[in-house]
Amino acid sequence: MTDALIQYITLIDAHAAAWGLVFVLLFMTVESSFVPFPSEVVMIPAGFLAARSSLLLASPLADAILAVSVGVLGSLAGAYINYYLSLRLGRPFLHKYGKYFFLKPEKIERAEEIFRTYGPGTTFVCRLLPGIRQLISIPAGVSRMPIGSFSLWTGLGAGIWVTILTAIGYSIGASTADRDYAYIVHTGKDMLRANLIWIVLACAVILGGYIWVQNRVMRRRGEQPPRGEGSEGGDGDSGDDSDRDA
Repeated sequence: MTDALIQYITLIDAHAAAWGLVFVLLFMTVESSFVPFPSEVVMIPAGFLAARSSLLLASPLADAILAVSVGVLGSLAGAYINYYLSLRLGRPFLHKYGKYFFLKPEKIERAEEIFRTYGPGTTFVCRLLPGIRQLISIPAGVSRMPIGSFSLWTGLGAGIWVTILTAIGYSIGASTADRDYAYIVHTGKDMLRANLIWIVLACAVILGGYIWVQNRVMRRRGEQPPRGEGSEGGDGDSGDDSDRDA
């Protein structure tokens, strides 16, 4: 599938300056929705083109930043499609008819299991995991996860993922001569595969640290006595009783 898609991406290269970012937005929206589509064939070439100043702004760094921004917007758009479809249609519909829209029941169940076990923060870490990246938005929608929290975690995870892919393509474009898209994508995927475990572990540590701090803050707030209660109020009541007895 990847090689077939590369052929189409190669045809788009001639129009990269005018339409490259539009294609990035479109393909990343598709990639983040329920349609199976590898983001590597979009963002790695986008980073390569940015390094060659072949996108809109004709400046390597500016083009790279713009490519990342557009890629994240596309990822959010696709995630919102999954989220709102799941929220409106519900779990029974997705399990019964999802197979007609590339959503196999076993994959949906896997996403739901992860979401139930680890909570809403999984929408952050799972954006870095192939095969589950798109589907984690489904249990978020079914469980009616607050849209603000969903947007934050999804945007952070997608931002890291898109930045990594763009940086890989950028490094290839900055260090090699002109190559065909097959070489760029496959080389980038090899680089990603070699370091993916460390990327996921780093994000898991960040998420774990956030949850730990949040739990400690909430526990500390819960230990504080309600306003108006405490030793001062108790002393005052004792004083009033003494005066009445006198």
